[in-house]
Amino acid sequence: MRHKNLITLQTLTMSLLMVCLFIVPYPILYAQDGPIDINATKATKALYSNLKNLSKKHILFGQQDALAYGVMWKDWHKSRSDVADVCGKQPAVYGWDLSKLGKSPFNIDTVAFDQMQNWIKEAFKMGGINTISWHFDNFINGKSAWDIEGNVVASILPGGENHEAYKAKLDLFVGFVKKLRVGFIFQKEIPIIFRPFHEHTGAWFWWGQPHCTPEEYKALWQFTVSYLRDVKGLHNLLYCYSPDIFEDKAHYLECYPGDEWVDILGLDDYHDLSENGTSDDLVKRLRLLVELANEKGKVAALTETGQEGITENTWWTQRLLNPIKNDPVASGIAWILVWRNSRVSHHFGPYPGHTCAPDFIEFSKDPMMLFENQLPKMYRINK
Repeated sequence: MRHKNLITLQTLTMSLLMVCLFIVPYPILYAQDGPIDINATKATKALYSNLKNLSKKHILFGQQDALAYGVMWKDWHKSRSDVADVCGKQPAVYGWDLSKLGKSPFNIDTVAFDQMQNWIKEAFKMGGINTISWHFDNFINGKSAWDIEGNVVASILPGGENHEAYKAKLDLFVGFVKKLRVGFIFQKEIPIIFRPFHEHTGAWFWWGQPHCTPEEYKALWQFTVSYLRDVKGLHNLLYCYSPDIFEDKAHYLECYPGDEWVDILGLDDYHDLSENGTSDDLVKRLRLLVELANEKGKVAALTETGQEGITENTWWTQRLLNPIKNDPVASGIAWILVWRNSRVSHHFGPYPGHTCAPDFIEFSKDPMMLFENQLPKMYRINK
């Protein structure tokens, strides 16, 4: 396992600070059959319940930045996606990222934050689901999330030299989320699936292994949830824990912050669906993921995946859908989200004219897959 085997004195100090400064004032209360936030909005509770129920029979399809741009087009004002251009249906799930929030009007993928808010509202009005990830810049040197200098996690925990800077960044997130409302007189808060500190089983982000200990990662996760939920009063969030590929259940749970801190068990897996990977390995991991989710009463999801460029013309049905569909356990995931369509040399979804487009149409017709126009009312309890 790629992690530190000993708890350092600094880690122990940080853990004690967490107990003294934060965890004690906020007793842990959560409903095992619903979101970890007992004060979650009705729409958020309904979304969680519907994701659980739908995952017994269906898988929702999603894509990152789907409404913002596609291969060879960028339109900031119309509801368009490459997915809809190919199959006539919009994705059911939309992924967004907040990297550079507060530093730039645009995120790292050139999406303007004010327009992102509009697209999140548009997706919600269509009945779709929004997920937000966050590639936080390195708090020690200000460089990107991929810069691994220093123990950044320790520095942003309570008592750390960058803790206040981290809280300020979370405050920006609070401001962003509070603008995600629809309605003229009685405004509704849009439920959001928040997926911070993802792919931590890899070494490429400063929050990944081996750049912090499991105890530090857990403490950071718990602080983040408590700050947003209990201090700032955000009650329209579902929290998704999503490592990269893992070896077994013990590896998946090594940094797991606890059932009372997580709503959704996710997996980011590009490796197994690349030209060098195998669908069998993906199915094995998804089987373990769904088993864990069932044991804990959580939702399971394939939170990021795809094959860059899609070099296999039958990738959608033969590499992705059929292996998952044919496994009675692995097929219990709630959604699949593929990465963005930036350009001809960097895309993970179909686009008109691509050789995989006919196969994607067949993929979209499969009864197991759900797109936006096939969803029930996700923000109401469906009996």
